[in-house]
Amino acid sequence: MSNYDKFKEKSQTFFQFFINNRTKKGANITYLVVWNLILVFLVIGVIGVSFAGGAGAGYFAALVKEEPVRSYEDLRKNIYNYEESTEMYFANDVYLGKYRADLLREEVSLDNVSEHLINALVSTEDEYFYEHEGVVPKAIVRAVVQEVTNSANQTGGSTLTQQLIKNQLLTNEVSFDRKAKEILLALRLENYFSKEEILEAYLNVSPFGRDSSGRNIAGARTAAEGIFGVDISELSIPQAAFIAGLPQSPFAYTPFTRAAEVKTPEGLEPGLERMRYVLHRMHEMGHIDDKQYEEALAYDITKDLAKPETFAVEQYPHLTFEIEEHARDIIAVQLALNDGYEKDELENNVELYNEYNEMANIALRQNGYKIHTTIDKNIYDNMEKVKDDFELYGPTYDYEDKIDPETGELKKNNVEQVGAVMIENKTGAIKSFVGGRDFSISPVNFAMDTYRHNGSTMKPLLAIAPGYEWGTIQPGSMLADLPYSVSLPGQENWAPSNWNNVVNGLVTVRDAVRLSHNLSTARAYMEIIDRRPIEFLFKQGFSELTEAEGEYPSLVLGSPTHGIRVVENTAGYVTFANEGKYVEPYLIEKIETKDGQVIFEHKVEPVEIYSPQTAYLMIDTMRDVFKRGTAMEANKNLKFTSDWSGKTGTTQNTEDVWMMGSNPNITFGLWFGYDERKPLKSLGDWGQHTATKRSQKLWAQLLNSAYDVNPELIGPSGQFEMPGGIVRRSYCKLSGMLPSDLCQKAGLVGEDLFNAKYAPTKTDDSLTTGKYVRIGDIAYAPLSSTPSEFVKEGPMIKPDFLKKLQVGSLEELSKYMTDKNIFDGLTVLSNDPLPANGSAPNQVGGVNVSGSTLTWASSSEKDVIGYYVYYKANSSSSARKIASVQAGDNMSTKLSQKSGFFYVTAVNASGKESSPSSSAKLGDPDKKEAPKPKPKPDPKPPSNGGGNGNGGGNDGGGNDDDDDGDDNSTDPPPDDSGDDGED
Repeated sequence: MSNYDKFKEKSQTFFQFFINNRTKKGANITYLVVWNLILVFLVIGVIGVSFAGGAGAGYFAALVKEEPVRSYEDLRKNIYNYEESTEMYFANDVYLGKYRADLLREEVSLDNVSEHLINALVSTEDEYFYEHEGVVPKAIVRAVVQEVTNSANQTGGSTLTQQLIKNQLLTNEVSFDRKAKEILLALRLENYFSKEEILEAYLNVSPFGRDSSGRNIAGARTAAEGIFGVDISELSIPQAAFIAGLPQSPFAYTPFTRAAEVKTPEGLEPGLERMRYVLHRMHEMGHIDDKQYEEALAYDITKDLAKPETFAVEQYPHLTFEIEEHARDIIAVQLALNDGYEKDELENNVELYNEYNEMANIALRQNGYKIHTTIDKNIYDNMEKVKDDFELYGPTYDYEDKIDPETGELKKNNVEQVGAVMIENKTGAIKSFVGGRDFSISPVNFAMDTYRHNGSTMKPLLAIAPGYEWGTIQPGSMLADLPYSVSLPGQENWAPSNWNNVVNGLVTVRDAVRLSHNLSTARAYMEIIDRRPIEFLFKQGFSELTEAEGEYPSLVLGSPTHGIRVVENTAGYVTFANEGKYVEPYLIEKIETKDGQVIFEHKVEPVEIYSPQTAYLMIDTMRDVFKRGTAMEANKNLKFTSDWSGKTGTTQNTEDVWMMGSNPNITFGLWFGYDERKPLKSLGDWGQHTATKRSQKLWAQLLNSAYDVNPELIGPSGQFEMPGGIVRRSYCKLSGMLPSDLCQKAGLVGEDLFNAKYAPTKTDDSLTTGKYVRIGDIAYAPLSSTPSEFVKEGPMIKPDFLKKLQVGSLEELSKYMTDKNIFDGLTVLSNDPLPANGSAPNQVGGVNVSGSTLTWASSSEKDVIGYYVYYKANSSSSARKIASVQAGDNMSTKLSQKSGFFYVTAVNASGKESSPSSSAKLGDPDKKEAPKPKPKPDPKPPSNGGGNGNGGGNDGGGNDDDDDGDDNSTDPPPDDSGDDGED
């Protein structure tokens, strides 16, 4: 090998070595540089990401730092804390309607929900619902992008879990703060609750727009019923798709307006387009096949839309408002008691009451209670119809004091109103009521809320029953129904009068109640007013009476300052029918939670007001009101029989008319009058339909309609049961004591019921016997010279007894003892001496004969006690007295004579007789009669015992004198007329 070759080989080797090393080294350097650069960037990236992540995490932490760490119990309480509609029920669980609320909602469990609705909801709102842990990052990114690009957002970025959190725990505020809390809580919620629990809560929480009646609704069950009128378990595919699309924009997609009308085709289109999108998602997710999809798209969903429903408040306005008021009061008391307050504190503190009343109102609107009432639906409905169809209402007026706020004019339609309440005696349950004529005319509940004067229905409550209880009177006790006046300090005297302006003398308590006498009842009340019988009413819930009114005499005639509600008055009569025990009238039987837990149930707690004996005596006394008293019209119009007892009442100027009636089962009270007080008119061509008769006819018709529904309740065949301690006794009607011989002789023995402890034990001593002379209506003690034929003898009242009857004078009592009075045979002597002036009376005038009757003019002289009638057979005969006639207004006597002359004299108390009056002639007394022919002698002597005319068998023996006596007599013949013609 040459040197060149060696050099060349060495050179190549060197350069190869050199090149290989350099290349390798360069590659290493490049790798190292690149790797270091990668490491640098990686580190920088990691640092950046870590910084960003840290910053993001810090920012997220900052956003949620105020959000507490919620426990399972806290989350559950809030998730399930949604408003649910309270329901109201008639008696016997008959559904009435929803409690009024801004939002209607009914809860449903998931196993009752249509599978179509679940699939539609998940497909549209959260396709990864069953996979995610509460949030879907991709969905959040998509939502952010859509938000930035302002593109259509059909599915949104929130899962169902997030939407539930937003609805129940957070606000609708659009902010990173709210969104961060939403994500955090959604993750936590998914950790505690199953998918089924979350989905069920979402279905119950979400808003769904309006129902067919225009009401705001929430909850899928309410939507199914309110939009399509079907149960949520029976939703079809298109119905489910429509409902599932609503929560995204409830009021844009809802098919109904606030006015309960279906939207126009243009207004419906957004909701229909949303439904089509939901169907697309269901198809895309494989929940429906091609055929179901096409059929659902082609289906006309509008034909399934429900018709508007009638709200409970529209169909039963008076009842609905009354239930709400009672329920609020009940819940308010419970809430206050739970907070440590006493019921009295709530009732006496207006601010406290208002606070808890509002809390109760919110609870009732949100908590989904079930309110069970005592109202019988069929009875209530029947009564409403009778009330509406009644044909005897009075005229309608314009109001005088009420201004229409819209027009500024006086309001019209002041119609004749009615308020009525039916209460079950044993329990106090209100079975039905009539709140008024028409809620649209007047929303006032005249049965429950208005206070009116209760007229004579106050008498048994305030005077008669307390009198029975204390023994001051019993049914047969006598009362003076005479003019009466009570002196009042600093006021005019109170002087009542009877409703018909008739004074009735002495009457029994039973008759005073039966015929509703004011004067006698006022006297009975004044005898016990100092014992404060008003306390009996305070115990029975008469809410607006005051302590001061217990001193007002006029209260007994039903004129309280503020008034009495129909329900209060009726409950007062329930006390009589319930053996003297008061039971508070009530409308709410019980209140349950949506889970069936009873949070309130009414307890009947009777309060003894009167003894059973007093109650029964009151019932028996008021039976006569129906049988033969002021309530006969009511009894006549009933189509069924029962043991009725009660009272009527009318206030001044007939502005209020009342009818109260009880049988062993129920008590029914009715008021009749105008909202703004007006006198009630009599109707008919002859005014035969008085206000009292009209009210009683309506009372009976309402009961007849209730009887058609429940005859066992309304018309029991049994009687009020008489308790022990009641006895029947004979008594003297004057004193109430056992009858004396004189009382029996005077015909004043009565028989009635008594409380055994107040039955008479002493014999009557109010009567005596003696002689008297009557001049007009007044009896006087006779003089020794008073002619005996005008002096009478009989039973008389002792003066001391008048004091007990509260009668001012003997004349006052005597004045009113008319023929219609039960005391016809009784005499009251005047304290004044018999009028006698010692002179003969003036001549009697006006003597006249007509037919067989002699008449003459009554003397105007006060001491004339009677008249003598004289007779002369002819002008030449002597006069004889044929009659003595008691003085009176229209004087006359019957004549037995065929002819003659007659004259009359007046006789005064001292026995003086006037000169004869001019004579009156009857027939032709001076006409001479032809002599009678003498009988011819018998040609043949009588055989066997003939006589000479002096024997007893001779028909012609003796004188044939006229019946006018001896014409030759100069003295008046003896008075053989007896009592002929005497009064």
